[in-house]
Amino acid sequence: MYERVLHPTDGSENAEVATKHAIEIARRFDAPLHALYVVDVSAVQSTDAFATSNFEATVEALETEGTERIEAVRERAEREGVEVTDEMVQGKPAETITEAADPDDVVVMGTHGRSGIDRYLIGSTTKKVVRTAEVPVVTIPMTELGESEE
Repeated sequence: MYERVLHPTDGSENAEVATKHAIEIARRFDAPLHALYVVDVSAVQSTDAFATSNFEATVEALETEGTERIEAVRERAEREGVEVTDEMVQGKPAETITEAADPDDVVVMGTHGRSGIDRYLIGSTTKKVVRTAEVPVVTIPMTELGESEE
């Protein structure tokens, strides 16, 4: 039914719970898991107060984190016998995720990623993906972690 399971991750606790589900869906459909990490450069825009060297250092730190997050997904999936591909790209998370989805994919992601004021100011990435994706999107709620859904 699904040719590939696209699993965007940001390394948050909920993304780790979603990883478990993404691996299980990939195994059940005998599909590869595609781990995607989006370096959100729009959140780190360069301004006069934020010199280019600081911008580049911040992006580099985010890419290092992304490599670690993707590797964690890879190791977990491979332990479960699931084939894994991965990708790290710079962009706006919701747009990048929907663009990365192929027509025969299913997207598996948590309902909340990074927490804090950013989520309230810019909206939920997951909500944007659900609204704009042309493929099925499986969302894993925070209630999986024992926290109440907002």
